[in-house]
Amino acid sequence: MPVITYIEAITKGLWEEMERDASVILLGEDIGEYGGAFKATKGFLNHFGSDRVIDTVLAESAILGAATGAALVGMKPVAEIQFADFVTTGFNQLVNNSATMHYRWNIPVPMVVRLPSGAGIHGGPFHSRNPEAWFFHQPGLKLVAPSTPYDAKGLIKSAIRDPNPVLYFEHKRLYRHIKGEVPEDDYTVEIGKGDIKREGNDISVVTYGATVHQALEAAELLEKEDGVSVEVLDLRSLMPLDKDLILGSVRKTGKLLIAHEDNITGGIGGEIAALVAEFAFENLDAPIKRIGAIDTPTPYSPTLEEYFLPNKNKIITALRA
Repeated sequence: MPVITYIEAITKGLWEEMERDASVILLGEDIGEYGGAFKATKGFLNHFGSDRVIDTVLAESAILGAATGAALVGMKPVAEIQFADFVTTGFNQLVNNSATMHYRWNIPVPMVVRLPSGAGIHGGPFHSRNPEAWFFHQPGLKLVAPSTPYDAKGLIKSAIRDPNPVLYFEHKRLYRHIKGEVPEDDYTVEIGKGDIKREGNDISVVTYGATVHQALEAAELLEKEDGVSVEVLDLRSLMPLDKDLILGSVRKTGKLLIAHEDNITGGIGGEIAALVAEFAFENLDAPIKRIGAIDTPTPYSPTLEEYFLPNKNKIITALRA
């Protein structure tokens, strides 16, 4: 299989789905001739034409409103929010409209919202947010967050084929830093299914997105230096959660660390901790621990940003504790 980058995997998934299904369209700021802020859609306009690759105005509320309308009349729009932080200006469309229409009217809303999110790029407080917890609370939305090129391609294809609105969180730090084998054949990754990225017996780390790679590095070092066997569980899908996989891992190891890049307070990790405390308490040999970004906006300064974020060393310290 060819080895490609994370962003190339997203591009391939989008391209293949547009070739496969003429109802798939793209909307977003500068996604046409410019090819997108991160070049994920470079070359799409020339191949698919302006009817299907639509440059929009600089208004996320308009992008998400148009995508919702297009989904209602039988299209399969993929809307790109150039930086996930600015999804806030389309919050009403997503939460009050897109998420509720199937419940209210019994109609499908097959749309995908691509959300380039995350820090580690020294982008400061307006280009580094991890906004998944806002939408995790809203019934009617599905949320996915791939950590590898294989999962990135498989999940974008599943998201496009899903009849529900799917928020696709793609971490900007991974775009060109992470490579992996990706089949050229058509395949999907099931939404709602996590993946054990590393088998272990002594402690479980439940994580997703870019933090998966920090956890894997920490696990390798801890086994080498301390002889501790760490299992790393990649959620991949945030909503729905793979509850059985989480509980199964914790019941095997008896210890749990939850790690995510989002701010610790109000993050998805709190819900996972509650799930395990309710359904696997008798299997725990130690208190559940959480690690995440500290509760401030993301700093611009590289030094401060490193202090702000969870990283390999912080995960190692938490695992040892």
